[in-house]
Amino acid sequence: MSTIITDTGFAPDTWDRGFTALADMPANDTPCCIDIPADANPLGLANRLGKIKMIRVDFPSSADGRGFTIARNLRLMGFNGRLRARGHVIADQYAMARRSGFDEIEVDDDLAARQPEKQWLARADWKAHNYQARLRG
Repeated sequence: MSTIITDTGFAPDTWDRGFTALADMPANDTPCCIDIPADANPLGLANRLGKIKMIRVDFPSSADGRGFTIARNLRLMGFNGRLRARGHVIADQYAMARRSGFDEIEVDDDLAARQPEKQWLARADWKAHNYQARLRG
């Protein structure tokens, strides 16, 4: 089972449409939901982003930040759908995930138990703790 984390805390995963692996994407059709591995280059999706409802980016380790770059690039390319980080994202990385473009985080229930909702909510006001905004202020 998985736990979804948003600015309002923990929630169950209600997404029931499944995901297509990026490597399995058909050449002539665009699935609604795509799984992207951390080592992928999302530029090949540029002409298809308007048809994709959700993209889920894998984080194989909390020390692997490539997913943040993928999220930022997808948003810069114009992706307006739902963007989810999945895997080993920790509460300390929540603000970075939101700033890079993720809407939500998906963690397994074991990680959610080790890092309770209170730890994630302490970082939910991610816009207020932006050092770049403080420098402009």
